Amino acid sequence: MKAYLHVASGKTFSGELAAPLEEKVSGEIVFFTGMTGYQEVLTDPSYKNQIIVFTYPLIGNYGINEDDFESKRPHVEAVVVYEASSTGFHYGAKYSLAEYLQHWNIPLLAHVDTRALVKEIRTAGTMMAELSLSPLPAVVEEEAAFPVQAVSTKTIETYGEGGPHLVLVDFGYKKSILQSLLARGCRVTVVPHDTAPEAIDALKPDGLVLSNGPGDPKQLSHQLPAIRQLIDRYPTLAICLGHQLVALAYGADTEKLRFGHRKIIVTSSKRKAWRASRLTSASSTSTTARSKASFIAINRFCRCNITRRRIRGRKIPAIFSTNFCKPCSRERTCMPKDSSLQSILLIGSSARPPSLIIPAHKRASP
Repeated sequence: MKAYLHVASGKTFSGELAAPLEEKVSGEIVFFTGMTGYQEVLTDPSYKNQIIVFTYPLIGNYGINEDDFESKRPHVEAVVVYEASSTGFHYGAKYSLAEYLQHWNIPLLAHVDTRALVKEIRTAGTMMAELSLSPLPAVVEEEAAFPVQAVSTKTIETYGEGGPHLVLVDFGYKKSILQSLLARGCRVTVVPHDTAPEAIDALKPDGLVLSNGPGDPKQLSHQLPAIRQLIDRYPTLAICLGHQLVALAYGADTEKLRFGHRKIIVTSSKRKAWRASRLTSASSTSTTARSKASFIAINRFCRCNITRRRIRGRKIPAIFSTNFCKPCSRERTCMPKDSSLQSILLIGSSARPPSLIIPAHKRASP
């Protein structure tokens, strides 16, 4: 069945639907540049309410398995590809890409000129789009939703035993984050995004984790005083949206990138064997430093001279995170050398500058 993807810039792209479209679908249109990782992307809560365009020309060739979900269900509004494989050629595949999306009633639009579409997004920026059966464009700029509320847990749950006790504030966390913490011997308590500081104090945690999540961090501005209070009280690890909330809580500012940065992180082991990490990353917002900020939030792995010049001569400590800086977000110069959570900064209390937690086996490395 032929269908049309209308973008807010005025252009229309046609394609073929894998299943009948019951009603038109609209959402913010973004693109993902990874060659693999589509299953993690589909189930990543950070993509809530978004139409995702995969730039790699063949998607679905290893199917959908039962192990690599980042949450219990997909969160994207629609999927756009150049070609979708009808069969998953992998021993662990349980469903094809089309079967999985059809089960959740998510449209799959194939045979789209994704190169032209991505060029349009890079030129005009991230914008609203509508998928419909009509060739006549009718894209409407909708009011900004509050997606964190939709993806955050509603109850408090604890995983693991013994070890350091961490409270994971759920703004839309990925399962792999929880699994990484559990693999390191932590006991993790997952709490809703709006849990009061007093309730977290009652859990007596050793540290705090602010998770990734969808949407604009400024939609959570009413929670910044509580977040600042918690950060000052507990060692805190902040990822993606959580990092941006830390920056806002300390007086910095955030701004939306023109088209964001979504990819799969590729890492290299010391045994010179290349491997593709299961960790995917999605960033739509960058952090900018203001003179009144208590901390500067920058990317620990960034090699961009512009960012280095920004922090040179400043007499305030820097919060390093997994986020990508704005100047080089369009390039591949920000790739971290290690996606391990052990290499992400734990932000200490405001009484002392934060310090980078480095694995013991790496401290003697040149």
